[in-house]
Amino acid sequence: MTATLSVPSSWESLLGEEAEDLLNYKAKVSQDLLHLPGPDWVDRIFAGTDRNPQVLRSLQQLYSTGRLANTGYISILPVDQGIEHSAGASFAPNPIYFDPENIIKLAIEGGCNAVATTLGVLGMMSRKYAHKIPFIVKINHNELMTFPNQFDQVMFASVEQAWNLGAVAVGATIYFGSEQSTRQIQEVSKAFARAHELGMATILWCYLRNNAFKQDKDYHVAADLTGQANHLGVTIEADIIKQKLPECNNGYQAVSQAMAKTYGKTDKRVYTDLTTDHPIDLTRYQVLNCYCGRAGLINSGGASGKNDFAEAVRTAVINKRAGGTGLISGRKAFQRPFEEGVKLFHAIQDVYLSAEVTIA
Repeated sequence: MTATLSVPSSWESLLGEEAEDLLNYKAKVSQDLLHLPGPDWVDRIFAGTDRNPQVLRSLQQLYSTGRLANTGYISILPVDQGIEHSAGASFAPNPIYFDPENIIKLAIEGGCNAVATTLGVLGMMSRKYAHKIPFIVKINHNELMTFPNQFDQVMFASVEQAWNLGAVAVGATIYFGSEQSTRQIQEVSKAFARAHELGMATILWCYLRNNAFKQDKDYHVAADLTGQANHLGVTIEADIIKQKLPECNNGYQAVSQAMAKTYGKTDKRVYTDLTTDHPIDLTRYQVLNCYCGRAGLINSGGASGKNDFAEAVRTAVINKRAGGTGLISGRKAFQRPFEEGVKLFHAIQDVYLSAEVTIA
């Protein structure tokens, strides 16, 4: 007989009908293939790499802060939406976050490992907070002032500026699949190499962007396509990969059929041997593409809505059981009252702290 986990009543209510399945599912691809998070994460994964001692120190600081300190898991507050989605659209629901100090206070009170935000926010608060919580400077952004709106990640900050204000890491986005992706890959690869030289870690938002990916489903969140984006990300030495939680699969085939052209390259065993339609299997394929977990996979929390707590806990359970290393949640936290944002982070972190939520 298979043992069933005892689900805390609060989690059971949050996960609803999915609770038993999400907490007891056995993944198709064995966890034995993965490098799983643990207290010795930096020593076990990075000590043998080409990262210099200063990068190891930065990574250790990142993994040794907040409620998840020394577990191998991380919880990050990202607030670059003031540029990506406009400040009005992002902060009107909770205007206190027009003030950058409140962004950092939320990360600290929320027990986060780090705060990831813009050069302006961190530069304004650097001397007061750089020694109190790890800073991650997001160095490129998409802006929505150009008319007509365009979607391109351009550099807003230099790696040297991030280092000067005391950051432990830099973050960047590449829109894989877009017309601009080749230039973005080259820019970010160069920036990441410089960050490593200066002793900072690197985090890549591996997002997809192409209208061709929207067909009968939104294949921007297909496991096969996002998995390949992750693999490109670790190729340019991202230490941590940020990716959206997968919601479907077979993106290569769908795009090829819809556009009546050959697209990309895959293998049928991706869909028969390595994945199913279960969200844990789809996310495990993302982890496999992060060098079997050597580069930690953190999934994003997504937009804010009425079911934020349930969605955040669900994403955390899927990420952890798939072999990921944490969650990076922004709008779900800062677009609500401060104390509720803190509680949301604690709910996410409790998943990673729980011995009952095991690797699938």
